[in-house]
Amino acid sequence: MNLISLGKLPVSTAEGWPELEKIHPRLVKLFAFVVLPLSLLPPGLLYYAGTHYPEAFFAGAADKQWGGIAVAFFLTEMATLLFMGWLIKQVAETDGLRIDYHDAYMLAAIAPIPLWLASLGLLVPSLAFNAALSLGALVLSCGIIYHGIEGLCHMREDVTAASIVQTVIGAGLIAWAMLLMLVVMM
Repeated sequence: MNLISLGKLPVSTAEGWPELEKIHPRLVKLFAFVVLPLSLLPPGLLYYAGTHYPEAFFAGAADKQWGGIAVAFFLTEMATLLFMGWLIKQVAETDGLRIDYHDAYMLAAIAPIPLWLASLGLLVPSLAFNAALSLGALVLSCGIIYHGIEGLCHMREDVTAASIVQTVIGAGLIAWAMLLMLVVMM
């Protein structure tokens, strides 16, 4: 699979998804070579930003234990990933769609890639820049889930796919809000 195909995942049901389904990547390989390296970006960059220019993001951030926050953030990311794979399967089946656990977890592993990459914005000490970058990444993640549900479940019912995306993204937003609260509260 090439980068052009990957770039089409958030915007197309017909391109990228059939190729992913055909190569059927092993989840262990997907975790080792995609999820693990990319999911280390947010905690690492959070630690970097928190230790180098904490006050650029919120008052009192300099007093935080950024090492502990980074570890807790990473562990919460992993737990959220496991929950999201399970949730995608359950919500799809509730709406009468068939998706196996492999595809549900593959979708859960691919969907946060834009959010993980958006954490590179933490290299820029600007809250507004990072908020805009995160919002754009969230839109791309929603597109990945939407088109992934349509592509992997082989359906073209926009309302059903939108309903599933709404539930999954709602749960994902709650998880990300909890992660952000973790940062502020620790």
